[in-house]
Amino acid sequence: MQIQPYLFFDGRCEEALAFYRDALGSETTMLMRFKDSPEPPVPGMMPPGTDDKVMHASFRVGEAVVLASDGRCGGAPNFQGFTLSLTTADPAEAERLFTALADGGQVRMPLAPTFFSPCFGMVADRFGVGWMVYVAG
Repeated sequence: MQIQPYLFFDGRCEEALAFYRDALGSETTMLMRFKDSPEPPVPGMMPPGTDDKVMHASFRVGEAVVLASDGRCGGAPNFQGFTLSLTTADPAEAERLFTALADGGQVRMPLAPTFFSPCFGMVADRFGVGWMVYVAG
């Protein structure tokens, strides 16, 4: 059994996939657009002009697989009630990834030593996805 996060970017999925590729070295392993669906959309469910938006994607970050979609393409992604945790081997890698994720985002807690890690910080990336970046202590 496994649990995989499924992120709905509400119309910005392709942009997010490119950002995570550049920021984290992620690899998109699957991408299906709404126009490629074998079934037509339910009438009135999707706004006009969403044929090229991402219906489903998966991408690999390190050993983890994250699933993603543009969802209903309403233009207002809402990532609340969870945070993705990114563990690194050393403070230099934590700093590099934290800085990349913070580009266009919001630092919630700067990287600093804590009682449980030599380097821990919290950031919301430009899409509003929360991240905790730390070095395993």
